[in-house]
Amino acid sequence: MTPLEILVAAISGTPAPRIPVFCNLLDQGARELGMKQQEYYANGEHVAAGQLKMRARYGHDNVWSLFYVGKEAELFGCQEILYAEEGAPNVADFVIKSYDDIAKLEVPDDITAHPAWAETAKCLKILKEEVGATHPICAYLTASNTMPAILMGMDKWMELMISGPFDLRDELLRKCSEFFQKEVAAYRAAGANVLVYSTPMGSTTMVGMKRFQEFTLPWMKRDLAPGGVGGIVYYCGMAPFNNVIAQVMDELDINIHYVSPMADLAEAKAIIGNRGLTCGVIDDIKLIHWTPEQTRAEVKRMCEIGKPGGHFLFGTGVMPMDVPEANIKAMLEAAFEYGSTP
Repeated sequence: MTPLEILVAAISGTPAPRIPVFCNLLDQGARELGMKQQEYYANGEHVAAGQLKMRARYGHDNVWSLFYVGKEAELFGCQEILYAEEGAPNVADFVIKSYDDIAKLEVPDDITAHPAWAETAKCLKILKEEVGATHPICAYLTASNTMPAILMGMDKWMELMISGPFDLRDELLRKCSEFFQKEVAAYRAAGANVLVYSTPMGSTTMVGMKRFQEFTLPWMKRDLAPGGVGGIVYYCGMAPFNNVIAQVMDELDINIHYVSPMADLAEAKAIIGNRGLTCGVIDDIKLIHWTPEQTRAEVKRMCEIGKPGGHFLFGTGVMPMDVPEANIKAMLEAAFEYGSTP
């Protein structure tokens, strides 16, 4: 079976020789090609080559079309990205500097015609041609309730979200939701088949249950209504969200959950059961300091919890550059070993 077939089998609960194994190596692509980040991310061919080379090196199942999260802000007009060789690129200049800028904010009529999309399209074209028929191609999409954080800064967004003016907040959210709907359609059309729906506001660690139910859920419903939830993965960064999984499944019909390493994996698996896919996520901050033996032991523990009954995927967060190669290899070798099925 191909890795893509194994993923489909895990979602549906049909037999497969092993569980899917995801490893999210992003900025490592620049190091793989011997480039500085700014040079690497300037060209979609570089990003595709980095992804394909790392997948060939380590053997994991997935590749990524993600450059950096600030790429979405560039589609809104961000002109400056901050590059740091030991960390992920980030927004250096916010599009929204005052509330007056919300009215001026324009959603591109056609995202695929925007200059900032060109290199993403180039990357996706290569990935689709090389592995689209056999491997999962991941895309990262920021939910409307989180997008303002990269347009105006988290502190200003939290203030506007909680204290208002609420007419401006909702105007901004409508634009972000319209953008998301166009963006997810563009990624699907370009060949991405695993769509990571990033919504830290979808965890009650961030907003509390009342605000989750009255604010987050309605905007998520708006985001997802036109295109549906095919291929959508519920992801809250590394924030735990076990206590909302049942609501998300019932009200949004999202059945693939990328569970926080800070959450109880057994509890998450019990909640999701056979209705969807539980993605167990290793703590990749601890991976920096663990020995290969400790790494293998943790993978074994996770597989023993998640593998029984199927519907399980082993994955990582956004792997820091400081994770030793020995631990990456030990982790993936253990995932294939302990994730195999009779």
